[in-house]
Amino acid sequence: MSNFKPLTLRAKMAAFSFLLVLVAILVGGFLVIQKITYMFEEEMGLRALAIARTLAQMDEIRNNVGAPGGWEVIQPIAEKTRLATGVAYIVVLDMQKIRYSHPVKERIGKMFTDKDIGAALANHEYISRAEGVLGPSIRAFVPVKIEEGNRQVGVVVVGVLTPTAVHIIRNVHVQIYSFLAVGLLIGLAGSLFLARNIKRAMFSMEPAEIARLLQERTAIFQAMGEGVVAIDTDCRITVLNNEAARLLGVKDNAVGRHIHELIPNTGLPGVIASGAPEHNQETVLHNTVVISNRLPVRVADEIVGAVATFRDKTEVNNLAEELTGVKAFVEALRVQNHEYMNKLHTIAGLIQLKHYEQALDYIFDITEEQHKITQLVSKKINDFRLAGMLLGKYARAKELKIVFVIDRHSCLNKLPESISSSVLVIIVGNLLENAFDAVRAQDEKRRRVYFRINETPETLNIVVRDWGAGIDPGMEEKIFDHGYSTKGTGRGIGLYLVRRNVLNLAGDIKITRPKDGGVKMVVTLPVKKDAGVKDDDIH
Repeated sequence: MSNFKPLTLRAKMAAFSFLLVLVAILVGGFLVIQKITYMFEEEMGLRALAIARTLAQMDEIRNNVGAPGGWEVIQPIAEKTRLATGVAYIVVLDMQKIRYSHPVKERIGKMFTDKDIGAALANHEYISRAEGVLGPSIRAFVPVKIEEGNRQVGVVVVGVLTPTAVHIIRNVHVQIYSFLAVGLLIGLAGSLFLARNIKRAMFSMEPAEIARLLQERTAIFQAMGEGVVAIDTDCRITVLNNEAARLLGVKDNAVGRHIHELIPNTGLPGVIASGAPEHNQETVLHNTVVISNRLPVRVADEIVGAVATFRDKTEVNNLAEELTGVKAFVEALRVQNHEYMNKLHTIAGLIQLKHYEQALDYIFDITEEQHKITQLVSKKINDFRLAGMLLGKYARAKELKIVFVIDRHSCLNKLPESISSSVLVIIVGNLLENAFDAVRAQDEKRRRVYFRINETPETLNIVVRDWGAGIDPGMEEKIFDHGYSTKGTGRGIGLYLVRRNVLNLAGDIKITRPKDGGVKMVVTLPVKKDAGVKDDDIH
């Protein structure tokens, strides 16, 4: 098994950055040397051309090129000039390419064999590059003319040896190595600094850790029972999990699309603008009523987007129905247990006092009372959740010493399709609980609450009346605000839920103040099959 430990991301980034700097310096150095070589050759070529022009204008050379024994005059001049200027060679030719001067004396009188002489014999001056015995050179060709420049009699060739790139490097190797070392040190420091900052920006995590974290977060998002949608400040979708895609009916990948293309009424852009979260908001998405929470996404106290979670309200209602039923059952059992313990104690006391007839009468009285209320509710209210809740409230009222009157003309034969049982329990339960709270502090005569429910072909009507202290004028709307209560903190939710559910059912709630005091609340709910959620009424 290998003990090799993989390099960390920081080490990889530092090494890669350093390698890039090294390559950049080497390539840059090579290009600079090439440029220097080219400029040096160009300068040497112009120098050779100037020397050749000077020689071509000398009368001693013009008059002796092509003449018998002319080399005796031309050779000393050419050699003297070569030694004075430091050029490699100066060759003077006639029109038959015969040399009249050369650094090697034995070559004088012999033919010039280089192929690039042709243009010079045709009255052209130019510079050319050649590879000779002594190495690469730059040669200048200048025609020699007489008769005021009308007739060419020969050519002056001046050659200058040019240094190679290796020769230049050898000459300036100290400077090159110094610059290279400084550049590498700067590159190394920059690489380490860059690697450190990148690693810090990634919370010192390695790529494998980042990939695993991303996979875990993606799996969590996809496994959530709630839909999740997130957008950036440009209102483009950044996250959309499977549950959200199912609720929205999205089959293709929606990441990157504008939120308004997918969810016109999501409310997320407003959350980004306001920076305030919105909780438990009901809205309609893809013809489905959902309950949504919307929160701004902040990074370093700056809003970078918003996220919304939502669930199908049908599922929430099912859970609420189960929870409401269980809580009502438990509350009824608690109250019933407390009530019957008191009754048993009363019966036991009468028996101990040997008041047998009074004990029997008491038993018959409480049995008849319970039978009457149970019979009334079970016959008139054809919804077991609402019936169970009313029986629980009746027992609760007796425990609080409140007279709870259920109108004998109440009737609910069949719950309309447009109204769910759980919503009706929420509306009635909160209205009754609010009425109980209103009369709890009153004297015995005013500790009364009245309830009636009845249906018509068009509406379902609910009336709750109490004889409490009432409400102040002008506060009819205020009491329905979320969190508003005169009973202290932690209250003010019941009437808010009542109004929200009534509006969701396109219903109406009216408040009146009877002359003898208290408050009368009348709720009217439409029972048409097409009655339902109106987008404008959802908050």
